[in-house]
Amino acid sequence: MDELLSGTKVLDLTRALAGPLCTSLLSDFGADVIKVEPLGTGDSSRQWPPFDDDRSLYFTSVNRGKRSVAVDFRSASGRELLRRLALDADVLVENFRPGVLADMGLDPQELERENPRLIVMSVSGFGPVGPDHLAAGLDQVAQGMSGLMSVTGDAGSAPMRVGIPIVDTVSGIYAALGIAAALAARERDGRGRRVETSLLESAISIMTFQAQNYISTGRVAQPNGNTHPSITPYGVFDTADFPITIATGTEKHWIALCSVLGAPELVDRPEYADGKLRTEHRDQLTKEILELLTVHGAASWIEQMRAAGIPCGPIHTLDQVFTDPQVRALEMVQETEDSDGRRTPVVRGPFWVDGKVLSVRKAPPITLGADTVEVLTELGLGADEIVDLRKRAVI
Repeated sequence: MDELLSGTKVLDLTRALAGPLCTSLLSDFGADVIKVEPLGTGDSSRQWPPFDDDRSLYFTSVNRGKRSVAVDFRSASGRELLRRLALDADVLVENFRPGVLADMGLDPQELERENPRLIVMSVSGFGPVGPDHLAAGLDQVAQGMSGLMSVTGDAGSAPMRVGIPIVDTVSGIYAALGIAAALAARERDGRGRRVETSLLESAISIMTFQAQNYISTGRVAQPNGNTHPSITPYGVFDTADFPITIATGTEKHWIALCSVLGAPELVDRPEYADGKLRTEHRDQLTKEILELLTVHGAASWIEQMRAAGIPCGPIHTLDQVFTDPQVRALEMVQETEDSDGRRTPVVRGPFWVDGKVLSVRKAPPITLGADTVEVLTELGLGADEIVDLRKRAVI
């Protein structure tokens, strides 16, 4: 396959999840991602559970397709190496607090003077300005501060976090989008860019219509559990055996649902005449739908509803996810083999290009610094220099 980012070199100075996810997506598209980690400890997520033997699965999940270099970030020689790696790259990605990159000798403005084509992508907790811009920020902090936790959970419940680090995840995706845009602009004018995003900005961005509702009308959204806050019927419904998700997003879906349920007369009920009225009478309508759904089990209803064009589906636990025929057909899990011959399954990136899956190109770099010699040799260092750096514990 013609890899879309083939020939693009990315220096990855990130840790935890948002930055590493960003660079793993770039790797999926063919970029050469060089992950540089602090000597000794490496990326902090290497110490985070869950573990498979001594390997962090947290780290494994977002570091596919990269080469690992270990450098002493605090030493003058180590920082000089980082500078040389940065000037040799097309893209530098970092998620330190604002100002830390400059303190490391990698001031973006200075790097730009030496390499005007360099793109620098920064992901911070709270953005480059404001009273909190130097504060430490993590996923759940941003979930809380953005209002996301206030609309998650059952009605009347305490604020609830989303079950995954969703803000880290979308921040990584936004960062990859920013880099792609900067690379496209560079093709046009030959100039690099400094692109920035933050966990807080990303979290507020994904609040979409809930945020728009407040800034336009002043209405403050409340949690709705598994029910869509403004569309009915749209949510989780019990059947004779297992719950399913039903999502009637249009009038056509609503009419089809009534037919499938064997209750076409619901369409003519004045209290259900349009989407606004159905939401106003949500409790009554939900009760009636639940009574009708007790006739069959989940599999039967899903088959009938999908045949009628109604969006619906099962609610899986993770073991069910990866045995689902649709997931298997998508080949979402791919086997990789690392430098010691150990095979590790990973979830691939969610992309197809020209009808083909973007396969995982390389196993996550389980061994810290496994590619240091290879990368430094490509950078132009001689064997004696590399031996000297190793003796002085710089690499």
